[in-house]
Amino acid sequence: MKVCIYGAGAIGGWLGVHLARQGCTLSAVARGATLEALQQVGLVLRQGDEEMVVSLKARANPAELGEQDLVIVAVKAPAMADVARHIAPLLGPQTVVLTAMNGVPWWFLQGFGGALSGTTLQSVDPSGVIAQHIPADRVIGCVVHASSSVDMPGVIRHHFGNGLILGEPSGADTPRLRALVDLLVQAGFNATASAQIQKDVWYKLWGNMTLNPISAFTGATTDVILDDPLVRGFVSSVMLEAKAIGERIGIPIAQTPEDRHAVTRKLGAFRTSMLQDVDAGKPVELDALVSAVRELGGLTGVATPFTDALLGLSRVHAAGLGLYPQV
Repeated sequence: MKVCIYGAGAIGGWLGVHLARQGCTLSAVARGATLEALQQVGLVLRQGDEEMVVSLKARANPAELGEQDLVIVAVKAPAMADVARHIAPLLGPQTVVLTAMNGVPWWFLQGFGGALSGTTLQSVDPSGVIAQHIPADRVIGCVVHASSSVDMPGVIRHHFGNGLILGEPSGADTPRLRALVDLLVQAGFNATASAQIQKDVWYKLWGNMTLNPISAFTGATTDVILDDPLVRGFVSSVMLEAKAIGERIGIPIAQTPEDRHAVTRKLGAFRTSMLQDVDAGKPVELDALVSAVRELGGLTGVATPFTDALLGLSRVHAAGLGLYPQV
């Protein structure tokens, strides 16, 4: 199987190494120092005391890689429109695009959401360019339950977690979904199929839509955030708004915010991905994580004053650093 990684960072690189070791022919679209490292050394994964290196074909121009069987898109949400504009040379008639990203994706309401089904979320795909170039019927969604980081360009460190939840946006149980789950299991992942991947997206979002941006503008790890009763109460209020929105689009959550906090606390002093992005001077994923929830609140008639406050504080901070557009 020909597999291309579009975004050979922490998650894309982790997935790519294991798929290459399973026998897939691996390639990657990359730029700058990452491209140079992949071409000179290969893709490196450090896992415990083990270091794995796989060779691959890395290019800046997707046209030089040709049609693939599987394209894994593992970029930050702000880069997604640019990916969509350049992905066409990788896509043959049967190519599957696996999205391994945080937050609400552009295909979230395609074949899902009741009365909102088919709605384009302006906060995620305002120009429609992503849906135009990567329609939902191309996509299999993937929710990643794992933590990896980039030690240096082309060198990935896996910390913990091995879970991948996959699903068709339509909720269908398709042969291509089953085949992809089987491939990932054979490659060593704890991969499972979901009957409604949007529910898995929303459940993961329910936890990280708060802690990611709060950590980004405070510089605090998750344990410090949850140890402060005032901040924890604010986090819980945002989560209750998202919980109410979920109920209106068919995603009820049985847990309470405190239940989820208990799960998060088990991670210890965890530095969120958004905090790492701020430290590295990279654009932040506020729209996919927070703006989309606010937009869904408006569409479903759920008031979101706490989510509004979170978004406002976060975007003022990020815009001041040049990591988010000025409002």
